[in-house]
Amino acid sequence: MAIRALGYVGIEASRMEDWAGFGTGLLGLQLAERSVAQLTFRMDDRRQRLLVVPGAGDGARFFGWEVADGAALDALAARLEGTGVPVARGDRGLAAQRRVAELVVTEDPLGNRLEIVHGAEVTAESFRPGRCISGFRTGPLGMGHAVLTVPRMEAVLPFYRDVMGFGVSDFVTHPFRATFLHVNPRHHSLALIETGAAGLHHLMLELFSLDDVGQGYDLAMVVEGRVATSLGRHTNDFMTSFYARTPGGSLVEYGWGGRVIDPTSWQAVEMISGPSLWGHERHWGPPEMREEARRMRLKAAAEGERAPVQVLPGNHTLMPGECAWWDQLRAAE
Repeated sequence: MAIRALGYVGIEASRMEDWAGFGTGLLGLQLAERSVAQLTFRMDDRRQRLLVVPGAGDGARFFGWEVADGAALDALAARLEGTGVPVARGDRGLAAQRRVAELVVTEDPLGNRLEIVHGAEVTAESFRPGRCISGFRTGPLGMGHAVLTVPRMEAVLPFYRDVMGFGVSDFVTHPFRATFLHVNPRHHSLALIETGAAGLHHLMLELFSLDDVGQGYDLAMVVEGRVATSLGRHTNDFMTSFYARTPGGSLVEYGWGGRVIDPTSWQAVEMISGPSLWGHERHWGPPEMREEARRMRLKAAAEGERAPVQVLPGNHTLMPGECAWWDQLRAAE
């Protein structure tokens, strides 16, 4: 697939100063640039990952999707134009502002601005988090994932799957319709949720330590109404996370332990046990959706549904066996 990762995201904000505090104090991002024109945040060796620009509204302004090089950029631009999707070449000024070598600009069927880029700038200057965290899981997996709300799935999914070349990881039909798509081994870099309206539902940032997430949860709980979805664990990407409301009202998923897949052999499936194994009380949803989600979680618990914990080397310690019965059972397997 031509797209390799979600490189950066631009957010429009009516309350820039609130975003400065939210980005550093809760999320732990580094505020790299602060001006009347924009706030830029770092989360790794990239010059910038999250950009916040002033505006009357609040929501997504643009999404930066990365390709390998100039040849891949030209090939994807030609493919888009061949299907009737308008594409404009970004000038040097825009490339400099985005800190990339080159880019083209297009839109998805809902009018979301997509910037397809290559050659993102990196720096040898160490990442300095806004609060004490272990760091963010990025690299080839990209900055995280984005989830868009869509009026109708069939109006948007073919564009990302068939034209942009994203792979379908899985999908759910209850308690809401959603499709999860990958562009690299991260389980999904984009998801679409059918809600009847178009917008940004959330961005996901993944941390290296579960304690980073738990301490972030404590910080979010201090602010009335900040937590939009309680701490929980997803069934499809195994992420342990909570969702916080941004100053503009959209959400940030703050998580740990995300699943990776092999895009070359992965087969899409329908997830029938619900979106979460436990937790994730969705305060943002209508009562009937929340009740259905709760029923599905309790059913998963009653049936003993489990998922393996995803850990990185050096990020865990193996416990010695404590129960003879359990040790024998594991050995028999």
